[in-house]
Amino acid sequence: MPVKNSLKTYIENGFYHVYNRGVEKRNIFLDEQDYSVFLSYLKLYLSPTEETIKNTNENDNLDDQDKNIKIYKINSINNYFNKIELLCYVLMPNHFHLELKQIGKKDMGHFMQSLITKYTMYFNRKYKRVGSLFQGRYKAVFIHSLEYLLDLSRYIHLNPFYIINKNQKLISYPWSSYNAYIYNHSIKWLNKNYLLNYFNQTKKTKYTSYQNFIDKYLEEEVIETKEYNNLLLDLGQTLT
Repeated sequence: MPVKNSLKTYIENGFYHVYNRGVEKRNIFLDEQDYSVFLSYLKLYLSPTEETIKNTNENDNLDDQDKNIKIYKINSINNYFNKIELLCYVLMPNHFHLELKQIGKKDMGHFMQSLITKYTMYFNRKYKRVGSLFQGRYKAVFIHSLEYLLDLSRYIHLNPFYIINKNQKLISYPWSSYNAYIYNHSIKWLNKNYLLNYFNQTKKTKYTSYQNFIDKYLEEEVIETKEYNNLLLDLGQTLT
């Protein structure tokens, strides 16, 4: 990744495009469990600790001892509720994209370190491997305008277009926030309204307007910006 895409500016209440891929372009998600675990870590870090503990206590599949152990672990980890807001995401076989807002100047760095470390530990333990899973430090690009913020969400949600079966619909891809945007699925740790509020304001039409925003790109079949071209090439999107 060119140096220009490394994180240089830490800004309070700043929006960022955060992404990384597997070391040597290897896949970082090998089965459905891997995707689900990564999303569960996003939920864990971005949900209020009290809510996570409450859900644990209400889980009838755990006995008291297991609940106490899990609650102890929950209280031991860093929590980023009210520090990081996730606007949209996509998980691809060998990389991920997040569009997020950090509240404090250093919140994103701490959050990404926690997320990547936890997932790497899970992955290495499951597949009996050692060493780095990701290619260097995560990349982060400051989002400098509203136009870029909206276009980036479209780029992120369009990522699966390159790998899904041509008979499938983009909305059917399960490891993206796009489905939640269009069908208005409630995900407490995902802030959809920030982007949706820039489209038609009625509750019914803003979801349709956002879908049209995505579909228009597919109909035109054009690459929006040079920035997207460079990012696509760097992430190896065109590689098998």
